[in-house]
Amino acid sequence: MIRLLKALAIAALAYAPTGATAQDRVEIEGESGKLVALIQKPELKEGEKCPMVIMCHGFMGNKGGRLFEAIADSLQKEGIASIRFDFDGHGESDGKFVDMTVPKEINDAKCVYNYVLTLPYVNTNEIGILGHSQGGVVSAMTAGDLGAEKIKAAVLLAPAAVLREDALRGNTMGRAYNPHNVPEEGVKMFGDLVLGHDYIVTAQTLPIYETAAKYKGKGMVMHGTYDVVVPYTFGERFHYVWPGSELVLMPGVDHGFSGKETETAGMAATFFKSAL
Repeated sequence: MIRLLKALAIAALAYAPTGATAQDRVEIEGESGKLVALIQKPELKEGEKCPMVIMCHGFMGNKGGRLFEAIADSLQKEGIASIRFDFDGHGESDGKFVDMTVPKEINDAKCVYNYVLTLPYVNTNEIGILGHSQGGVVSAMTAGDLGAEKIKAAVLLAPAAVLREDALRGNTMGRAYNPHNVPEEGVKMFGDLVLGHDYIVTAQTLPIYETAAKYKGKGMVMHGTYDVVVPYTFGERFHYVWPGSELVLMPGVDHGFSGKETETAGMAATFFKSAL
């Protein structure tokens, strides 16, 4: 047991964030204006190419935070570049949150994919995608649309397919509404944020698993058993529709992987290292 704990401690240190890391801030034309993104990549020799992972944040989130920073650092240590961006209406990107829908975010992810294809140091045959929460749904559906020829590997972190059930029953993040008569003005969320009418209506018929099932590439699903926002059974279903995918259930871990960011980042980076 002591030897096991020492091994885990060494692994954690190996994937610990490095602190000040060189990043390139770029702007990409998205669904409704510019998308602001951060690119982090390993040191490369002239003419050398590397894999790239596109990272998609969750509902009301942004490209920052300990989890995504740890993942970007871990990927970089494995010789893999990453690009994490703010969806339309989030963070530094253009647009309004009230206009956000999952289909629009899928289009944003595809815009980022097309941008990645233009980067001279990216091996375009080694592109992966990773998403957390709603970003996991976006990643799975984007992978399904683009196919394994374009997205070689995908990692879903607590993928929030529950968003469709939430919209059907009329309760999103604790905010109740009539699902059969969605207010045209939307539903007030937290602070000044308003969940748009179109978000709810499109979510009610969103073909999440049907689209994800079209993806035949390499996949991994990670989910905490203490997730009360998105029960881990939703993650299990993605594993079932992706035959051959890896499923990692993390006992006692919550929706945000709080306190387990480094461990989660290490496992994701290890998967991409072998899959890309």
